[in-house]
Amino acid sequence: MTKNQLIEKVAKKSHLTKRAAADAVNSVFTLIKDNLVRGEKTIITGFGTFLVRSRAARRGRNPQTGQTIQIPSKKLPSFVAGKTIKRQVK
Repeated sequence: MTKNQLIEKVAKKSHLTKRAAADAVNSVFTLIKDNLVRGEKTIITGFGTFLVRSRAARRGRNPQTGQTIQIPSKKLPSFVAGKTIKRQVK
């Protein structure tokens, strides 16, 4: 499902205009993104948790030269599905 398809379904299901549904969907995504940028997690009960995970620095190998390189640590956005969704997907 694309973002536009999501907006259309939200508009149809909640009896909103497409513009109002787009504003609602974009607001939710913006709030989740802003929380992740601040390093906070967003918990949506019955759905899941959006959070930031840290990946430790590690050694890697340059595939072109075979030389060992140091890969720096970094933070990545992550999603953990809630129990309800896990049960429904099975």
